[in-house]
Amino acid sequence: MFPLETRILVIDDMPSIRDLVKNTLKAMGYKNIQEAGDGEEGLKILVQNNSPGTQIQLVISDWNMPKMKGLELLKQVRATAEWSNLPFVLLTSESERDQVTEAVLAGVSQYIVKPFSAKIFEDKLKAAYAKHNKA
Repeated sequence: MFPLETRILVIDDMPSIRDLVKNTLKAMGYKNIQEAGDGEEGLKILVQNNSPGTQIQLVISDWNMPKMKGLELLKQVRATAEWSNLPFVLLTSESERDQVTEAVLAGVSQYIVKPFSAKIFEDKLKAAYAKHNKA
């Protein structure tokens, strides 16, 4: 599982969903959480925090947002050398097969369909961590 000091960026255009994700993370013991209201803002935060000791270590992003969708942000993150292995979880109400396939091909770490339970959320984070920290 991600260490409790992991620097996490939560991106969603709905403040209520950001609060839900942040509260779920806090209940799990995480404290270092930043937030953004859309993909463009999220990308700016990634760029601003791109020096040793401040880098974002986990992105949890909504799929459908104005300005820049989560999938588009994921593709930009994967195309940037220093973020190519950054754990990236997509949150969405979209469960269509072709979209899941597109996200997997783009390098998503995990995919969480809303609404989700705290247990499913934690299980998906464990799976994302395992994917990026293979022994």
